[in-house]
Amino acid sequence: MLVAASIPPIADLVQQVGGSQVTVLTLVPPGASPHTYEPTPDQMRRLASARLLFLNGVGLEFWADKAVQAVDNPNLQVVVLSKGMGLLQSGPHAAGNPHLWLSPRRAMKYVARIRDALVAADPAHAEAYRANAAAYLAQLQRLDADIRRAVAGFSSREMVTFHASWVYFIHDYGLHQAAVLEAAPGREPSAAEVAQIVETIRLTGAPAVFAEPQFSPRAAEVIAREAGVPVLTLDPLGGLPPRETYLALMRWNLQQLEKGLGGSP
Repeated sequence: MLVAASIPPIADLVQQVGGSQVTVLTLVPPGASPHTYEPTPDQMRRLASARLLFLNGVGLEFWADKAVQAVDNPNLQVVVLSKGMGLLQSGPHAAGNPHLWLSPRRAMKYVARIRDALVAADPAHAEAYRANAAAYLAQLQRLDADIRRAVAGFSSREMVTFHASWVYFIHDYGLHQAAVLEAAPGREPSAAEVAQIVETIRLTGAPAVFAEPQFSPRAAEVIAREAGVPVLTLDPLGGLPPRETYLALMRWNLQQLEKGLGGSP
């Protein structure tokens, strides 16, 4: 069964639950930003024969409504994974912050919804989907426990992130958002904002600045240099070695947090 997913982390969750019964088309390729991406003509052609389209929602896929209308596929069911979930208000998103998948606790809810959608679309393989989901949820529970254990050992909980991608992770694991470098993706901070962020780093003792690989690190490097702290990278999307899968991505990000916030190496 051909199914589509908007971003690499969601595509991997779908693959983990779908297993050998699904072929997953990832629309936003690794290294691209969902905030600026639009599907290619080839992807639109493939979407015309897909059975399910898994979206994050909360405005992340600004192109989705237009794409679904354009492919004119009456068999395509759109599944918005964040629908009905509690949202945090942060950043430029009027409807709420869309980055729920970056908290494994919320990713578990995505997995349950993916399982239910696959079972409904392909009941002949329902038991396989349920078994795959149960096994994968156990791995996510181990990840959640490992994050909680690591955070308990951090010497600082003050995070300075590139933009407000990490609000759900920060909220769910007891960290604090000290500052955000870009209020909106692609809009570099002004000189006054840079000075304010540097001052915030000094006042809070935030030990690092976290850039993102999908955007230029220039602003992060300038601020970190002025504040006298290192620049590290947190990746919200993955899809590239060594972060192809969601579990690999989140464990890699946890290692970066341990380096930056004074956890165990």
